[in-house]
Amino acid sequence: MASTIPASNPEADGPAIQARGVAKHYGALRAVDDVDLAVRRGEIFGLIGHNGAGKSTLFKMMLGLIAPTRGEILINGCSVRGRDFRATRRHIGYLPENVVLYDNLSGLETLHFFAKLKGAPRAQCAPTLERVGLAYAAQQPLREYSKGMRQRLGFAQALLGAPRVLFLDEPTNGLDPQAIRDFYATLRGLQSEGVTVVITSHILAELQERVDRLAIMSAGKIQALGSVQALREQVQMPLSLTLHLAPADAQQAQQALAALAGVKTLVIPEGLHISCPREAKMAVLAAVTALGARLLDLTIAEPSLEDVFFGFSD
Repeated sequence: MASTIPASNPEADGPAIQARGVAKHYGALRAVDDVDLAVRRGEIFGLIGHNGAGKSTLFKMMLGLIAPTRGEILINGCSVRGRDFRATRRHIGYLPENVVLYDNLSGLETLHFFAKLKGAPRAQCAPTLERVGLAYAAQQPLREYSKGMRQRLGFAQALLGAPRVLFLDEPTNGLDPQAIRDFYATLRGLQSEGVTVVITSHILAELQERVDRLAIMSAGKIQALGSVQALREQVQMPLSLTLHLAPADAQQAQQALAALAGVKTLVIPEGLHISCPREAKMAVLAAVTALGARLLDLTIAEPSLEDVFFGFSD
């Protein structure tokens, strides 16, 4: 069912989420420490960090569940401390890391319960179950649900009310590979409808190709912010190339690359492994192209999101 942004949110062209100098202190502990962040409307945004980095605390402040020590958070232009946030919250969906559900209720009854809590139309429940692939289990009691089914049901309750902003905390826990693929396909569908998604996950390989931008948190601060590729370039991690060559040709290629600054090579059974600075990539490719037909294959590997994460957080 279509939804509109509340009239209390006048900044229709501004960020979906904006944090300005946000901090949360518990005595001497600075759980979140002067965070500035803007999440664009309609983007899938990742928030990653070690346990204790401040992600969950920032999430809870964005949801209005806890008050910041100082600073301001706006959701669709509305302050989470403002009197109008109650109306804005009806257009926010939240999937916590651990969803508490009632085993004696069926899947459909569970959504009916959450719909009543959120003031969402009861008619949304059955189509939402279908959207997350649980229509076949609508009448099945939750005690018979697997962990993955429970997780999908938790996602379904977050979708009730046609939210404009979704906060998802470890949303793929317990999902099998096909369900994970379906989940992210659903997120892309929501994005095409203009929904903004903020997602946390410890499974960095999942996020790598699926978020538009991400922030890396550590010690309550945002250490890095941007697309995965922008962060790769910012952290200046080397590229990895593998040349598939005959043993004699591998040694020749190694000699041809010896003069290039910062380039490291290692003869391996497949041929030659190369580690090089990003700015030396074209020089390396020019050197190996000279091998002609003796070069059987070539692969180039960018640093993974996990590599980038540890590059910033270590």
